[in-house]
Amino acid sequence: MPFSPYRKLTPYADAAKQRGIGVYHLNIGQPDVETPPAMLAGVQQASIRVLEYSPANGYPSYRRKLASYYQRVGIEVTADDIIVTMGGSESIFFAFMTCLNPGDEVIIPEPFYGPYSAFALATGTRVVPVTSYLANGFALPALADMERAITPRTRAILICNPNNPTGYVYSRQELTALLELCRKHDLYLLSDEAYREFCYDAPFVSALELPGAAEYVVLLDTISKRYSACGARIGAFVTKNAAVRDAAFRFAQMRVSPPGLGQLLGEAAAGLPDNYFDHVKEEYRARRDLLLACLRAIPGVECPTPSGAFYIMARLPIDDAETFARWLLESFSHEGHTVMISPAAGFYGTPGLGRQEVRLAYVINQDALRAAMGCLARGLEQYPGHLLAG
Repeated sequence: MPFSPYRKLTPYADAAKQRGIGVYHLNIGQPDVETPPAMLAGVQQASIRVLEYSPANGYPSYRRKLASYYQRVGIEVTADDIIVTMGGSESIFFAFMTCLNPGDEVIIPEPFYGPYSAFALATGTRVVPVTSYLANGFALPALADMERAITPRTRAILICNPNNPTGYVYSRQELTALLELCRKHDLYLLSDEAYREFCYDAPFVSALELPGAAEYVVLLDTISKRYSACGARIGAFVTKNAAVRDAAFRFAQMRVSPPGLGQLLGEAAAGLPDNYFDHVKEEYRARRDLLLACLRAIPGVECPTPSGAFYIMARLPIDDAETFARWLLESFSHEGHTVMISPAAGFYGTPGLGRQEVRLAYVINQDALRAAMGCLARGLEQYPGHLLAG
């Protein structure tokens, strides 16, 4: 199993804290936005005498409410199209287990969410990366490049939209082209849509709302980031392909049931007013703009503007991002603090790529974010492997 690219350096962060150094965590997408009180009340006020198993595919009441949520955002599904999962992670795992067999291949634009590699390893499948580039904002690779990666063992294309780690938002045109490619070669299109609500400069389009998507698209979802409820461990595996859904249901039965209390949180979330996301989205937009301004004020830093999610990929003027990230935690502090970042090599499938890139998560408040950027700027100045311009 590969190390998590955003947790790999946790022991060094823990050691820094034991030395009395405060750590600004920009390494992981753990929002500090408050979980909606109505969600917590859904659990606190529930009348529960026995916390029983739920059905393997989730409580019918929650699946109906979740279907209504999808319908409100333009995704025409029913409760029968949904399997409630233990977080988005299990929905991804179910997709690998149902759509691919050992030895099969899945094409993924890189950089990509690091655990995809772990899911492939766990299922005996192989990730085939197709590179996107910082220079053009990590746009979807050329369709010809995607098609050249297809082999007789290819069974699926996996995307994350909006993208983690790049923040890129795929357009309707790009998604339509991907779906046509999948239809042409009889592939599944697996669409991880964990950050759907957080699009700032481009509209969100779900792959499952495209014409002709029913037999090819599997939507992978979670309430974790949408409602700052990462610990609830509630996600969804959504498809109108009955054969895929029935296969996934067998795996759902194997693990018996998704979390009961988490589903109560999810039911309450589905009842939040439509304007709930207005403030949250604007807060993340402000954090993004602050982080971009701070990064672009540092000599030698390159970063495109992400249109969604809450991550920025940046190229730093350093010899090696992992060495730098560890040095920040082991050997550096500024005003009693340091910063934890995610080296980007762990988000690439192609060896050697991302060595000078990092992923930064703008999930802490703006004052803390500004202080963290001060730490990063000072750290770059003092780092022995800093590459001077020219």
